[in-house]
Amino acid sequence: MKFQLAINLERIDDSLDMNDVARHTLEMVQMAEEGGFDIVWAAEHHAIEMTIAPNPFQILTWWAGETSNIRLGTAVATAAYWHPINLAGEAAFLDLISGGRLEFGIGSGAYQREFDRMKPGLKQSDAWRYMQEMLPAVRALWQGDYAHDGEYWQFPTSTSVPKPVQADMPVWVAARSPITYDYAVRNRCHINCWPLTRPFAEAELYKKQLDEAIAKADNGWSPRFALMRHACIYDNAADRQQALDAIRRLLSQFENLFRNAGDVVNGFPAALPLDQIAGREQYDPEMLEENLMFGSPETAIAKLKRYEDLGVNEFIYYASMGLDHDAQKRSLRMFCNEVMPEFR
Repeated sequence: MKFQLAINLERIDDSLDMNDVARHTLEMVQMAEEGGFDIVWAAEHHAIEMTIAPNPFQILTWWAGETSNIRLGTAVATAAYWHPINLAGEAAFLDLISGGRLEFGIGSGAYQREFDRMKPGLKQSDAWRYMQEMLPAVRALWQGDYAHDGEYWQFPTSTSVPKPVQADMPVWVAARSPITYDYAVRNRCHINCWPLTRPFAEAELYKKQLDEAIAKADNGWSPRFALMRHACIYDNAADRQQALDAIRRLLSQFENLFRNAGDVVNGFPAALPLDQIAGREQYDPEMLEENLMFGSPETAIAKLKRYEDLGVNEFIYYASMGLDHDAQKRSLRMFCNEVMPEFR
């Protein structure tokens, strides 16, 4: 099993200085590289302090200059917010200056609130159409001169400048629905998935959809299959409680964005009371500890082996959960030192 890190510049409130946030994020990336992580992922989000990521390529360019080996992924570039020529060039430039370390992740986008501001009139549920038109155009631009006459973009003959260093750029698609699994396998993309806080059965569902997509495509493509979970490793009751308090606070803000159900003031989403929303059983502390990558090193090893047996060959350690910076570092250090060696 390979390991990947997803981490955001994040602020749950304005008590943290942005310079400290930036420094902490970079230190976590460097710890992951030293610990043997394969990829680090940067997101794209707009006007939200809990994920400060207006341009994932800018973040990855910064990390590229401060690391040597870890690969650099976009998780994800939101297709509807870009023009194909712009996206192809930004991605290729990062690949060039990082020495061919880009893992190109593309997706549909998560929050209706962002679409209302970045692409007014587009429903989040329809955004996959932009992604499916965007990817072939970007790949063609990486190869050379190409003209496009699609539903969402039209442009005369153009090309990506610069071209990527990698002749066969690794492409990842964030997938949850069968239609996206089908598209990813048909177009020879790797897959990352996120079961949110749902139980192991959700991962089993995603693996079933992957297997069905592979059978349907029948094109010889066997994608890398990465699964992401919020992760926190601890060995005492105080750190456990701190982790559970942090993730529940973060999830109360996430629910606001996911449901487009509450206020966002100066970039900070209001926290929805978890005991007052539909599906509140998804945020029960014991359930969270069971479903997420929470627990002692031994517990984490057992959970990872269960995923490995399912067919998940890469695990994405999602570090960002509003947890104290020192606690995040303690957790990642324990994961590197006491969990990962079991999988080498």
